[in-house]
Amino acid sequence: MELTHIEHLGIAVKSLETAIPYYEEKLGLKCYSIEEVADQKVRTAFFKIGQTKLELLESTSPEGTIAKFIEKKGEGIHHIAFATNSVQTCLDELAAKDVQLIDKAPRKGAEGLNIAFLHPKSTCGVLTEICEDPKKK
Repeated sequence: MELTHIEHLGIAVKSLETAIPYYEEKLGLKCYSIEEVADQKVRTAFFKIGQTKLELLESTSPEGTIAKFIEKKGEGIHHIAFATNSVQTCLDELAAKDVQLIDKAPRKGAEGLNIAFLHPKSTCGVLTEICEDPKKK
């Protein structure tokens, strides 16, 4: 298994409309993409800082994962995402090492990435995402 870099940090926010100006006007970053991932009940906004991205996550449904996270823990860092050349290889190796998987196979995420999540119970309390850019293969 090879993790190549931190792909992004996911940050749960109540409102992209409210959060984006902070990152742009206060920190001087530029939002380069906003998209909805309907099956995950989320809208995302991306900022690039060096090789790493920040992904703001706004729930599109009260039943969505992000809405539930904010209700329980408030706004803030939701997950860390690592880039790899093969999500499935990582999942297979991690499962063999008794890491609890949320996703047993890759699925489509924002920006067209193949993604999978690892359960925080197996990752020292940090929701962890593994990402693969299929365009880079």
